[in-house]
Formats: sequence, C-alpha cells, structure tokens
Amino acid sequence: MFKKEYELLKKIGIVPVIALDAVDDAVPLANALLSGGIKAMEITFRNPSDYEGTAASIRAVSQQVQGMYVGAGTVTNVALAKLAVDSGAQFVVSPGCKEDVVDYCIAHNIVIYPGVNTASEITAAVSKGLSVLKYFPAEVSGGVAMLKALAGPFPDVQFLPSGGLDAENVGDYLALSNVAAISGSWMIKKNLIKGKQWNEIVKLSQAAVRVSLGFAFAHVGINFQNERECASSVKKLEAFGFAGDEKSESWFCGTEFEMMKQPGPGKNGHIGIYTYSVPRALEYLAQYGYEPVWDAAKWAGKPHVSELIFIYLAGDVGGFSVHLKKR
Repeated sequence: MFKKEYELLKKIGIVPVIALDAVDDAVPLANALLSGGIKAMEITFRNPSDYEGTAASIRAVSQQVQGMYVGAGTVTNVALAKLAVDSGAQFVVSPGCKEDVVDYCIAHNIVIYPGVNTASEITAAVSKGLSVLKYFPAEVSGGVAMLKALAGPFPDVQFLPSGGLDAENVGDYLALSNVAAISGSWMIKKNLIKGKQWNEIVKLSQAAVRVSLGFAFAHVGINFQNERECASSVKKLEAFGFAGDEKSESWFCGTEFEMMKQPGPGKNGHIGIYTYSVPRALEYLAQYGYEPVWDAAKWAGKPHVSELIFIYLAGDVGGFSVHLKKR
C-alpha cells in the first residue's frame, strides 16, 4: 500500500512542519523551501479557529507551486482529513493512530502517516497495511535508542520521526535503516516567516539538505597495474602507520586507502563517499550532472524491501571515479 508515495518520501528525506498565520505566506515559503532543496511541506491544522485558513494555504501551494509535495498535519478527525484532501493535500499526518481517520484515508486512497510511539500502536497501524509511520514525539519517546529497539520486532516498518529534531541530532536519526525521512521545523522558525525572511529560510533549508545527505569521505582507491606493484606501495603506506589488510581484489591501508591489485574503475582509481541514503543522494546529485551507473549497483535487504546501498557515478573527478556507499 502507498509504495510509490513511500519511495517519494524516502527520496525527499525532509518534511518541514509548518504552522502558518497568514495564507499570503504559504506560496513564498514553499518557493523558499524549494530553492533550498526541500521538496515537501506539512501545513498543520493547529488553530481550531482558522481551519479554513490552513486549508486555503494548502490549496494555494497545491495550485501555484509546481514540484512541492504538500500535505496536511495535525489531522485528528475525519472531517479534517476530507478538508485537507479537498484542498489539494497529497498526504495527511496525524499525531496519533486514530482508527476512524486511518480507515477513512485507506478507504479513499489517501496517504496517511499516523503517529505512533508504542509497540501496540505500531501493531495496530501495520494491521491496516501501513508500513511508514510517524514516530511522535520522537525525542521524549526514546529517540534514536527506541527506534533501534523497534527495528527488531518490526523489520518491515519505517518511520518519520518528528518532535525535538534539529540540526544537531537529525543525522543520528537519518543514519538508522528504519527511518524513511525526518520532519521538523528548525529551518522555518515562525519569526523568519513573520519577517518574510525567505532568503534566510533558503539558506537554512540548504544546510538541512546537506545534513540529511550525510556526505563523508570513505576512502580513495588507487589503481595499480599488477599485484607486485600494489604490494610494494602498500609497504610504503605502512611506513606511515596505515596497516595493510589484504582482500581478494585489493589491499586496504587503514580505512583511508584501497590499493587495487589490478586497474579498477577510473583512470587513476576511485573515491568512495558515504551517505545516509544512496537514492536520496542520487536525486540531489542529478542537479550537478551526476548520473548513476546501474550496472555497478548493489542492493541489500529482503527481496520485497530491497535498498540501494552502493553505486558508481558516471564521469570522474581528476581521473578518479566516484562511488556512493550507504553509511
């Protein structure tokens, strides 16, 4: 159920939670988020006296901002779910797992992320056929440690953590294999919206996207013509304390250098880059002209829930091919 939408959520990675006071702010805010690389937003029904205003904000983004995946948050009853979708919401998010709301959304093919933070609530949601759930409130409900514990009994469930996430801890969540994406509001604080500081929101969004990708140096691979030439260079690096560890096709000197026994990808070798999510990284890197080499892709996981964990990119950097690897 909702497989296509779940895959989209994983590629997006970040879903800002937004409470708007003015409908006129909806479109410029959505455009600022898009400019910063964030392609989703959850506009919340937080003010009971102005549900129509929230609906109008959702409608404005849906109709005027191409490329923004807009949804409705704090959907606590069926009437709000209907209002949200009638206004153009592409998904709904609820703080709890309310059965009538979940049943209504499923019956009307509305993507819903119900809130859970106990094994019983997760079990109830899974029994309805859902497999990506909001984990709320994340930090006060056990945070990263709790999500790690839930991975055992619920191996096919992924989460959208929300509540207490910020630039300092978001990487810890995204490093977990059972986290599909994260939601938060640190990049769109109310004072920035009120002051119409759209450029600042663009900058904070860009920073949030970089954090969500988790790019980090893995190693550099160096090509050699034969095993003898490779072994000789291994000894030279060992002089610096990078102990050699022989593998079938290469030597690793520490974790930083992979010495190839025979020429591998790239004229001179390759550069390995870690990331929290290979599919999300590919989506991001496309704007810089990078394309995946699918013949080099590696997958992990169960047959029905496989995950792309490794791939080379077309082209090179200074004679070195580049590959991505899941952390």
